[in-house]
Amino acid sequence: MKVLFHVQHLLGIGHVRRAAAIARALTEAGFAVTVAQGGFDVPGTDWGGAEVVPLPPVRSADTGFRTLLDAEDRPIDAGWKKRRAAETLALLARTKPDILLVETFPFGRRAFAFELVPMLEIARRASPRSLIACSVRDILVDKKDPAKVEAMADTALALFDLVLVHGDPTVIPFEASFPPAPRVAGLIRYTGYVGAPSTREAPPGDGVDEVIVSVGGGAVGAELLRTALAARALSGQKRTRWRLLAGPDLPAGAVAELTAAAADGVPPGQIIVEPARPDFPSLLARCRLSVSQAGYNTVMDVVRAGCRAVFVPFAAAGETEQTRRADLLAARGHCLVVPEAGLTPQRLARAVDDAMAAPPPPRAALALDGARTAAALLRDAAERRSAA
Repeated sequence: MKVLFHVQHLLGIGHVRRAAAIARALTEAGFAVTVAQGGFDVPGTDWGGAEVVPLPPVRSADTGFRTLLDAEDRPIDAGWKKRRAAETLALLARTKPDILLVETFPFGRRAFAFELVPMLEIARRASPRSLIACSVRDILVDKKDPAKVEAMADTALALFDLVLVHGDPTVIPFEASFPPAPRVAGLIRYTGYVGAPSTREAPPGDGVDEVIVSVGGGAVGAELLRTALAARALSGQKRTRWRLLAGPDLPAGAVAELTAAAADGVPPGQIIVEPARPDFPSLLARCRLSVSQAGYNTVMDVVRAGCRAVFVPFAAAGETEQTRRADLLAARGHCLVVPEAGLTPQRLARAVDDAMAAPPPPRAALALDGARTAAALLRDAAERRSAA
């Protein structure tokens, strides 16, 4: 069976990492997968055996997601949208997929309705018709306009056959962040969490008994890294090696600033500032403590590793998703949470010490094989459709 997987990330790398894990599971299950990659390239992403077709890339100018920029850092316009839609529809025509899988839309990425709605409508009219599915994380960002939220449900009912929610309803049901979920209950299938195990092992010694500070892609992580650097000297872990991972989207100036500050009056090797690493899950499995934001993929890596953790959820511009996820895990004893608002070195140092003094986190009761479950659900649904 052929799968066309439309993936569009705008800020950070979390959506890409989760989508890549799903693409790998699909190819391992025997699907021929083509990924329509709408964001800028994320170095080191492992798509497995999938064919990755880059669309004209676009990113968000900031955390507000109101201005989208093209490859030349210009706001996208009607001409750009026309070209992009044409390439997307040409890819659909070339691949003739048995399954059309769309990441997030209609529960987000509404700015891309100009290409997604025509693609979905054409796929629905095809003969034989494609199975149409959405891949969406467990928690959405809260929306202020109820009408827009209801419109998402309308679109799901009109254009989709399945909504694959990458979470567990016993942990947090989809309706907790998407109130109209009961309207689309017939479409929803929970996959469990997409927590891919590490495909690379860190070199001997790296990560062992260290404090690992990470910020995902880094687009909104500079302040956490600066604060962690200052918190080290105030914490009981000041004699421990701290490893700060600067994501690929962290500005070069911020990386240079952190590197210089790390070398100021500290013995060589006690503070390491380096790029984010593909063996990150392996580092977590060896570390003393993780300090990070609370994006979906990082949280799954931390829970799988079973390490002590301090989360500082990204909460700017009305973002609620990371805070909700971190608070949920804190209630289960998996982490401590420090709100981003009012973050100081003193507060972070205190949280580090409290996390080290607390009992080890419990063994995860979360289902973390969501990528393989998604592949199985898609195969079952497509086979039932073809047999009908």
